[in-house]
Order: sequence, then C-alpha cells, then structure tokens
Amino acid sequence: MTARLLAAAFAYFALAFGAGFALAPVRLLWLAPRIGTRAAELVELPVMLAVTWLAARFVTRRFEVPQGRGPRLAMGWLAATLLLAAEFTLVLRLRGLTLEDYFATRDPVSGTAYYVAVLLLALMPLWVNRRRAAGPPAA
Repeated sequence: MTARLLAAAFAYFALAFGAGFALAPVRLLWLAPRIGTRAAELVELPVMLAVTWLAARFVTRRFEVPQGRGPRLAMGWLAATLLLAAEFTLVLRLRGLTLEDYFATRDPVSGTAYYVAVLLLALMPLWVNRRRAAGPPAA
C-alpha cells in the first residue's frame, strides 16, 4: 500500500470520525432525550451517510486515489477498520464501557444500521468519482 493511499484512508477516517464525534453531543444531549436513543441514532444515520459520501468524493479526488477496485477498497476498508478501532477503544473508554457492555447494550435496530453504515463507509470510495467510458452520445 502506498503512502498516498494510507494518507487517503486516514483522511477519510478522520473526516467520518470527526463528523460522528461532532454530531454525538447533538444526538445524546438534544435528540435522544426528546425522541429516544434508537430514533436519535436513526435520524443521525442519513447525515452520516451524506458525510461519508462527501468525504469519499473529496478524499479520492484530493489524494488522486486510482480508479481501480483494489486501491478504492483498500482505502475504504482501512478507514472502516480505523473507525471501528477508534469506536472500540476511545469511545468505549470515554463512555466507561467494556466491549461486552457495549454489545450487550447496543440497540438491535440502530446497532445493525450502524454496522451497515460502516460497511457503506468501506465501500463508498469504490462508488464515487467514477469516470465513465467515453462513447457516442445517446440518441
């Protein structure tokens, strides 16, 4: 893996994690008490998916990540791995939870949605900024 690809993956992770970290107080302190934890997490999800899409577009362009599947998937999977590592270390430590407590208290609906969003984070670089093959204009 090249240094450029590693930098792209780290930047992508940092943008996604930073957005989630910034949105967490809104979700925890304002939304959750009003509409419940599950609903608050599900309301946050489309915002995070939009951030993921924008971050993937920006980073793949900024770092000129090659169009091939390999580099794009490597960037996404490394960013997703970093995100989960941060979630399971920093966030759990801040919340005073063990890994067992985390999984035991995770809502089955919003928890599943979260892990689908992490999977989409891993795949998003593959889907953004795709060049189309030049061909004759459609009639």
